[in-house]
Amino acid sequence: MEGSANRAHDDCMSHVVDQSAIKRFLSGHRFAVVGASDDPKNFGRTVVTELTSHGFEVVAVNPNATEVAGVPSYPDVASVRGELDGVVIMVPAPSAAGVVEACAARGLRRVWLFRGAGGVGSVSDDAIEVARLHDLDVIVGACPLMFLEPVGWFHRMHRAVRRRRGQLVAVVG
Repeated sequence: MEGSANRAHDDCMSHVVDQSAIKRFLSGHRFAVVGASDDPKNFGRTVVTELTSHGFEVVAVNPNATEVAGVPSYPDVASVRGELDGVVIMVPAPSAAGVVEACAARGLRRVWLFRGAGGVGSVSDDAIEVARLHDLDVIVGACPLMFLEPVGWFHRMHRAVRRRRGQLVAVVG
């Protein structure tokens, strides 16, 4: 089991993030963050607050919360009222494929499988395969905060490291 966990981590590290997909994702206005909680230590909450502070309309998806950082929270993607331009998925990797499937069932085209500085985050082979089967525009890995201008020093450094490792493909044109 430990070997497969290491392989999964290595596979997640090898995914190249296409900045043109990021640009398309962030061209939207209204996003859901699945897996955010109102716990100040929850990084999903941080993503909600940062997207909001950058002018995006954000809702949270968490079956155990009615509100996260002052924004409404819904029990699942299907329950979110109104249109969504994209979904940031921040659940553990084993649960991510089900969330991607729910996004596809709702007709959502853009998903971001979160992966922070450590661990695999929401990235799994199953989640990637579900996204590809449904022809979704999927960002595999990385953290949205690395691309919200102005980018804070930590996320700017993280982005530079990914770029140096060849894990970030520049936007062409």
